[in-house]
This record gives sequence, C-alpha cells and structure tokens, in this order.
Amino acid sequence: MDSMAPLTPVPIPLSPPHSSPIMPHPPSPSIPNPLLSSSSRTRSLPHRLRFLRQTELSSGKEPIWDAILDFNPDLFVWMGDNIYGDNKRPFRILGQERTLGPWKNVDRFFPSSEEELKRRYELAKNKPGYAKLRQRAKVIGTWDDHDYGLNDAGKEFAGKDVSQKLLMDFLDEPQDSPRRKQAGVYASYVYGPKGKQIKVIVLDTRYHRDPIFSDGAFLGDAQWDWLEKELKGPETELTIIVSSVQVISNLSATGYPLLFTECWGNFPKERERLFKLINDSKRSGVFFISGDVHFGEIARYDCGFQYPIYDITSSGLTRSLEADSTPAVAFLIRTIFRIVPSTMRVFSANCRHKSCIYARPNFGAIEVNWDLSPPRVKIELRDVNSSSVNDVSFLLSELQAREVAGTGEHEIGYQQHCTLERESSWLLRKRFTLILWLVATGILRRICS
Repeated sequence: MDSMAPLTPVPIPLSPPHSSPIMPHPPSPSIPNPLLSSSSRTRSLPHRLRFLRQTELSSGKEPIWDAILDFNPDLFVWMGDNIYGDNKRPFRILGQERTLGPWKNVDRFFPSSEEELKRRYELAKNKPGYAKLRQRAKVIGTWDDHDYGLNDAGKEFAGKDVSQKLLMDFLDEPQDSPRRKQAGVYASYVYGPKGKQIKVIVLDTRYHRDPIFSDGAFLGDAQWDWLEKELKGPETELTIIVSSVQVISNLSATGYPLLFTECWGNFPKERERLFKLINDSKRSGVFFISGDVHFGEIARYDCGFQYPIYDITSSGLTRSLEADSTPAVAFLIRTIFRIVPSTMRVFSANCRHKSCIYARPNFGAIEVNWDLSPPRVKIELRDVNSSSVNDVSFLLSELQAREVAGTGEHEIGYQQHCTLERESSWLLRKRFTLILWLVATGILRRICS
C-alpha cells in the first residue's frame, strides 16, 4: 500500500546458514547474521538480527544506516518496499487525467519499465551505508507491493517475473538458486549449531495473492505446502516468520474506511489457516516480524496458540508517517493512534509515545542471550540514533508448545490479548469513525452558525 508501506531489514549474528526456497537446506559457508545478536558475540552463534522496511528511494543522507552499522548485526532482513518501483500521479478529480472520484479515467499508480526498476535497485544497492552493511552482514529478504512493481498488487500483476529477477539480483541470490526458478520469492534459512538454532522463514505475500477483501488466496497452494513442511521439519530454538504485511494487528478493522492497511486480517480464512498450521505443527519459539505500515508497533496474540505469539512491526527505514508530515500533522497522527483501538497492541512503560506506536524512521533489532538458562530474547524498535523506542523481552521457555488445546492458558499468565480486532464489539471497532464524525459535525455547525 502507499499510505502506509515502509521497508524492513533485521540484524542477527549466526552460524552456517542453510537456504531452502523449495528444497532441503543445502549447507553454505559460515556468515554473519544481521537479525539477531547474542551476548557471547561468537560468529558461529545466532545472536544479532536487524530487520526493516525501506519506504522510498532517497537521494539524501540516510542517518539510520549509521545506527544500523553501530548495532553491528550478523543478519539483515529486508521486509519489502526495498525500493519504490512504481510511480504515482497526483490526486485529480478534474482535468485530462482524473485519478479520483466518479469520473476517474486512469489509475493513480502505474509500473516502471524494467530498465527503470534496475536503475532504482542499483541506486539503493550502492548507498554508502548499505554498501558497508553488505560487507559486514548476511542480507536476505522479501518484497512488498512497491518493489513487486505496483501499489497493492497481487497475482494479477503482469510484471512480477521481471520484478522477481531484479529482486534476486539485488539480494545477490546465486544464479543457480531454486529461488530464481520458483513462482515467488519465499525461502527459509537455518543458522547456528544444534541447541542454538534460529530458523528464518521468509514469506511471499504478493505473487499468489487474490484481490484485497476477496478473502481468497494469500500464499497460494505451493507456498502453503512448502510452509507446512518447513514448520513440521526439524526443530529449532527460534523460528522467525517474515511477512511483508502485519499478521496480528489489523488497523483496517478499527479504522476503515478512513484508515486502511494491507494485512493478513483482510484475509481472515487464510490467517486462521496460518494460525492453525503453526498450532498443529507444535513448533516452539515462533514469532513474526512485519512491515508495510510506515510505523513501528509490537503486537501479541495470547489465546490463538499454545503460547503467546508476537508480531513486531518495523516500518520504515527512511520514510515514515510523522517524518513526512508537518509538526501539526504529526501531532494529529499521534492523536489518531491514541484514539484508534487495538486489542493486540502491547502497551508498556518502555514506549516512546503513549500510543506505543512510533511513526518516525525506525528499524527492528533482535538479540538472543544464549549464555542464560533458559536463553532470553530481546526485541527492540530503534530510532535513527539507535535509541530504543519500544521493546519486549521474554525467556525462550515462555514460547514452548504445550498441550493446552491452543488456548495459550498456561502458567505464564498471558491473557491480555485474546480478542482479534475484527471480533471486537461494533462500538469499539467504530469508535474512531464516530469520534471523527462528531468532531466534523461540530466544526460544520460552528461554520454554519
């Protein structure tokens, strides 16, 4: 989406990785991992990971790269909109090209040529900060709509195969990689020695996706079969599922039609299938990282699984809702986020703002302390100065599959986030719309009086 869509890399240190888009994990040489971090700082152990989402190609200085380099990740994960490969016309109700209203005659967004996409990728790849990072850390990733080629696009987009080739080139995917031949860019990686392993599952939420609100396919049959094998495969201590759009939070359910985001919640049957697949796999240590929305957020679902599952959203890297706005509009954005209800958002004293939404440039950072028993995981959202704006920390033992009929009711006591936004009461879901309507009515009365 355009109004809320950033890029997301993650930092992690790791041991010999294995890559598997559609095949068993073939071994590859030991490499650093920008997604995770461990206290021991041993390169053979996964410990530091960074994830983020690039909202738009910028020609100016991007100070957040210095913050990322200071974090010194072993693994870096792009979560989509790594470039903005599409173009947009201005909003126009009248004139020769009308992009809005009942007389609309052209789409507001249109794709770039292959040559232009390639040029934009080369600009992004050669940015000094990112070039330094590529020398230090392993880089993996997926795409979202704008680097896929067109705003909000799914399986109908005709240029997706060209876009796939260019993304693989950007990520330095080997020419003989199965990922270059399959339909979609999904892949999996395993890092670390036995007993300290981290699996990263990278999803493709574009190539096979049906139209928004169709409640149709989201991943496609081949990717679902692959994902089931990955989740039911050999155990790892942590499993990070990378989704370009939010999995747990659903701003559309509480803000629509005034606020809309692309997310798994727009495809409730597919999201329920994902939740059931994770539950049935009895896999421990699973959580999500996501992007797209141009702000950072931590969400948690306590009652859909055998343990609480987090969704950490980092968005965007160089552009964000507040950073692209005037001070007055930025204040309005913060106010809106405090009004719009969220049953899944994690509120804590560690948040920079009371809404626990951070709408300025940010990146996600994951650290695993393997020296503790049990190990502890810390996940942060950090700003351009590498200061924490929100974080969550938990013991690895808290994410253990238990025979509790998938309710999440166990001794840890997580029971705060059990009602999905779309299942909330009508009054709660429409609170923001009603407040806005009352404010607008009051203003109109004053103008007309």
